[in-house]
Amino acid sequence: MTTYHFLQLYWWAIVSILGAALVFLMFVQGGQTLLWGVARTEDEKKLLLGILGHKWELTFTTLVTFGGAAFASFPLFYSTSFGGAYWLWIIILLSFVIQSFSYEFRSKEKNLLGKKTYELFLLLNGIVGTILIGVAVATFISGGNYAMDKMNLTVPSSNIVSYWTNNYRGLELIFKPFNLLLGLVVFLAARTLGLLYVYNQTSKMEGDAASDIASRCQSKLKITGVGFVLFFVAFVVCMFLQTGYRVDVSSPLFNGVDGPLNAEPYAYLHNMLSYPWIAAVFLIGVVLVLAGLFRSIIKGKSAFYITGLGVFLAVSAILICIGWGDLAYFHSLNDIQNSLTLYNSSSSLYTLKTMAWVSLAVPFVILYIGYVWKKMTAK
Repeated sequence: MTTYHFLQLYWWAIVSILGAALVFLMFVQGGQTLLWGVARTEDEKKLLLGILGHKWELTFTTLVTFGGAAFASFPLFYSTSFGGAYWLWIIILLSFVIQSFSYEFRSKEKNLLGKKTYELFLLLNGIVGTILIGVAVATFISGGNYAMDKMNLTVPSSNIVSYWTNNYRGLELIFKPFNLLLGLVVFLAARTLGLLYVYNQTSKMEGDAASDIASRCQSKLKITGVGFVLFFVAFVVCMFLQTGYRVDVSSPLFNGVDGPLNAEPYAYLHNMLSYPWIAAVFLIGVVLVLAGLFRSIIKGKSAFYITGLGVFLAVSAILICIGWGDLAYFHSLNDIQNSLTLYNSSSSLYTLKTMAWVSLAVPFVILYIGYVWKKMTAK
């Protein structure tokens, strides 16, 4: 393995970990959906928003960091997906933008739009934002409607490398059953974690509002948690049955960047089994999720951190599995041979190497986030 390819694998793992962290932190979005059905009175809504309002910035920051890491390490993917599936990503970003000011302005006296409007914004972010992020991530497996011509780089008047081949610009991806399935999984994961987090906080508080919210969270969890497990199992089965496209690195046509791609049935299952440590991380994550839900639903005890860690590990393993092993992680539905792989879509060796040194600061960033989390939760 060359240093360049090692760094490509390394940065795909970093992007995958950031993606998993984003899914975990979307418990804030899931918690926002509790404004209807769980929080009923004004006091209960204030309490719920007070619990979630300390954490929403972490989700937004992680989303931006995920996009920034993808741009810096795999710019061709960034330009193809974010630039091609334009409307899909615009709707996602808008759903997070309306969240960012809703916490601040909902309680302002004589606000222009009224409390109900800002609550609706938070609900839209909790539903639309989570589902569409799942749809976008699902394209790692289901592919996108783009074409590519690197020779355009030699033409000053037309230097666009990749472009979308229809006028829907990503909206068509929402209606693919496989993409929508993962969207529902992410939504249910966020709502499940939201229920667990709010229950974890309110069960420690005194007062009728906290007691009523905790009781309703426990009741809702029995439906949402089970639904999350069932939809997640359905997604994993569908993923393992999918055909993937693997670079033939043994072909004389492979030049270290581009090479022929061959269809491979059950490619993602094969990839998971070929990396035992990834399979182990995935299984540990699944066991932790099941254990956390069992502890919460059956025993009535808080298990937010157990379930959250399980979600983080399972999602990390799935995302790493999608890009490693010479698989195309975002294949073209227009021409399979134009598909994106770690080989042909990454930044230069110099860029990846420089960023690798910068990434050594990540543990300190994580420690800082943990410190801020603890301080915010204490209040």
